[in-house]
Amino acid sequence: MQRDLFEEEHQLFRETVREFLAREVAPHHDQWEKDGIVPREVWKKAGEIGMFGFGVPEEYGGAGITDFRYNAVIVEEVIGIGASGLGYSLHNDVMAPYFVDLTNDEQKARWLPGFVSGELITAVGMTEPGAGSDLQGIRTTAVREGDHYVLNGQKTFITNGINSDLVVVVAKTDPTAGARGTSLLVVERGMEGFSRGRNLEKIGMHAQDTAELFFDNVRVPAANLLGAEEGQGFFQLMGNLPQERLSIAVMAVAAAETVLQATIEYCKSRKAFGRSIGSFQNTRFVLAELDTEVEIARHYVDKCIRALNAKELTVVDAAKAKWWTTELQTKVIDRCLQLHGGYGYMMEYPVAKAWVDSRVQTIYGGTTEIMKEIIGRSFGF
Repeated sequence: MQRDLFEEEHQLFRETVREFLAREVAPHHDQWEKDGIVPREVWKKAGEIGMFGFGVPEEYGGAGITDFRYNAVIVEEVIGIGASGLGYSLHNDVMAPYFVDLTNDEQKARWLPGFVSGELITAVGMTEPGAGSDLQGIRTTAVREGDHYVLNGQKTFITNGINSDLVVVVAKTDPTAGARGTSLLVVERGMEGFSRGRNLEKIGMHAQDTAELFFDNVRVPAANLLGAEEGQGFFQLMGNLPQERLSIAVMAVAAAETVLQATIEYCKSRKAFGRSIGSFQNTRFVLAELDTEVEIARHYVDKCIRALNAKELTVVDAAKAKWWTTELQTKVIDRCLQLHGGYGYMMEYPVAKAWVDSRVQTIYGGTTEIMKEIIGRSFGF
């Protein structure tokens, strides 16, 4: 079926992004995988061509356009070349709403120009060693002392953890108030007592810096509180999670499509028993099944993008998109790897890298099990 999500301006932007990635990312990503990090310079170069902060008001350097289709274009093109090290989607899709919607004028002037230019890289500190999906179980605290909060605690599995300049930290400002006792504080690079642990070694996404963060009596100015008042952090997080989960779903479908198309081409050229492996009925049936499921997923995700733009995407809609597409992604890539035979297990083949990169998709942003719980609760049981 014909895809009709994008308009001419989105396709023109896609060409710009594709050219940028071919020039500045694709030739270097293998080295970044070995280094375990992407250089900051490639963030600044992306900022120069307008890849960050579409919804940031023009007065702060953004385009002032609230249209998630531009975000989707970037995700699709990045995934299309297997550039899993770029933390652009976290910056654009997850962090932008915090810095655009929850900041006052002074904070906007201080942070948004750098957000758009790529000079200020962002991250969010939610997960802790003892608290993942259970955000109310966090132990990081922030105690108000005059014009500052004294922040203590630890975060882990933080994407952009090494490169980040601004970290939105989830902390307890009133441990007795339950969900209403959580606040969001922006911790800036260089604040005394803020340190980074090791760049964590993962089974996939090797070029993406993922770190532990430590806060030892960090004096965070009260002016760095997000939102008009403290105690709103849990609800601010919940409000932004649907867009984050949709972003992950966009990645999932793009990855499944990319690997599937590459596998179809491989099956045309790879010979076994004197003919292409694509000529065997089992191969055709596997590919037919995967192609059908991926196309169905594509249309649901596109509908979710439209709903997000119309401010109609619900928590349940996003949960459905997130769990289904990420589970499908792992299924598609696993079966495509099988069709590659022994070559599929070799890292020189893109399907192998896609396989290890994909596994985390069903975990971060809310596990498959949590997504099903969200959907199940909507039935009113």
